[in-house]
Amino acid sequence: MQPLDRSTIWPYRDGEPGEFYYQRYAHPTGVEAERALGELEGGEALLFPSGSAAITALVLAELAPGQTIALADGGYYGTSLLFRSLEGWGVRFVEFDQTGAPPAGADLVWLEAPSNPFLTMPDLEAAAAHPGRVVVDSTAATPVYLRPLEHGADYALHSATKYLGGHHDLLLGAVVCRHAEAAARLREFRGRTGIVATPDSAWLLLRSLKTLRSRVERQTATAAELAERLGAHPAIQKVRYPGFGGMLSASIP
Repeated sequence: MQPLDRSTIWPYRDGEPGEFYYQRYAHPTGVEAERALGELEGGEALLFPSGSAAITALVLAELAPGQTIALADGGYYGTSLLFRSLEGWGVRFVEFDQTGAPPAGADLVWLEAPSNPFLTMPDLEAAAAHPGRVVVDSTAATPVYLRPLEHGADYALHSATKYLGGHHDLLLGAVVCRHAEAAARLREFRGRTGIVATPDSAWLLLRSLKTLRSRVERQTATAAELAERLGAHPAIQKVRYPGFGGMLSASIP
């Protein structure tokens, strides 16, 4: 395991800052965790104190007042509430059915794979053909089941508190960028605003990534069995399960 380095400052060398000089910009434990996650996703990863912090940083770093987000309908309610809060900064959003093509005119297409709680999967091919930049919140899929950047997305986003962490003991968000220029912009914004993940949480993420595949594959087996049993139950009207991962939902009459 990477040693846990809680330092907030590092010495200059010959009057110049080295790779690390102030924790708000980067720290060794965080950089190693970002390297490990970026390798899993096939891009350049940046960590944030929570999933909501990652969403906020990405929107404010990438959009200007007057621009529009096309948000997948039926997804995590907190994302739409957060976007509504950002309307005061001039960013607007419209919701759409992510199983089809995103609406014209959107500057940022925001998908969930799968959506929470309706568990729809986005049409990634249609989204990639859209001229806007594409974000895929793949918190529930994890890179074990989906690597959005390989399907044309510009960003993969995670509430790492959930499956990437997996032990109920860390609070983290992550954005993985397909393009180095986008990662550089987001890193600069993160450092300027101080939306930085702590070394302790980054260290815990490193621990958790070592068991990610075995954990989510076991969760998938359990969830698939539960989905099958629920589907056969006379009190259940409909079962929603995308075929992988640990999330499922059901409707009763």
